[in-house]
Amino acid sequence: MLTIVARSIIIYIIVLLVFRLMGKRQIGQMQPFELVLTLIIADLATIPMAEVSVPVLHGVIPLLTLSIVHFVLTLLTKKSTIFSRVISGKPVIIINPHGLDYKAMKQLNLTIDDIMAALRNCGYFSISQVQYAIMETSGKVSVLPKAEYSPATNGALELDEQESFVPITLINEGKLMEDNVKFARLDKDKVIEIINQQGAKRIKDVLILTIDKAGEAYIQPIGSEGKSFKTKSLVVEA
Repeated sequence: MLTIVARSIIIYIIVLLVFRLMGKRQIGQMQPFELVLTLIIADLATIPMAEVSVPVLHGVIPLLTLSIVHFVLTLLTKKSTIFSRVISGKPVIIINPHGLDYKAMKQLNLTIDDIMAALRNCGYFSISQVQYAIMETSGKVSVLPKAEYSPATNGALELDEQESFVPITLINEGKLMEDNVKFARLDKDKVIEIINQQGAKRIKDVLILTIDKAGEAYIQPIGSEGKSFKTKSLVVEA
């Protein structure tokens, strides 16, 4: 009995350390590869706890191996945008100003019921209230409501309503998001010009740069505070 208790404590401590190394994300915030590793670790941990005939080391080695695999995959996803898309996928717009994107729904194997349930979880009960809805790589849906349905509504405050736009990420952790730059009908030189005007010299010095169709932009250099600024409106495809 004492042997089982001791083995359980050892495995528990190791699993706890492994999950601490993986970060503090909740299950709903995990990337697909993180969720897979979590499920495998949970199964592996139970074997040396329950089976006294299995040496503890045979349970510890796979756990440590998986923690190393997680570290390597996380590093690769940060270094390579292409690898990140292959492993984790990318956010997909499922509702745009024209309504539901049927092609995106088929790509993600979503039904209308799935989308309506996700919208209700975000506090919206009609597609007509939504300007954009985005399926994140974690499986959660993020919603940008139309101006009149924002939490503090312009209608209630009797203010002029302004259309809402989804910010486009042009630079992500020092890497130029080439697809987004093309989507915004910009080029690398124009992005460099924008960051130079805000005091940053190189793309790799910028933690994040976002910009929307109305020209509202946000930049945060690595190691510095972020700030919002106004630039020329973009010609973004619907």
